[in-house]
Amino acid sequence: EYIYSYYYNKLEFIRFDSNVGRFVGYTELGVKNAEQWNKDPSKIAAMKAQKETYCL
Repeated sequence: EYIYSYYYNKLEFIRFDSNVGRFVGYTELGVKNAEQWNKDPSKIAAMKAQKETYCL
């Protein structure tokens, strides 16, 4: 499992989870960003490539 989280002011607002395969938002801003980022196939592909790089 690969998880990449974004924090601002010690608060997690968005996360990419390889089990889900997309971004999930946890705040109002995070939800908006997740919706946009999930529509971008290159961003999803980049995160999946990072998983392959770090997880064997």
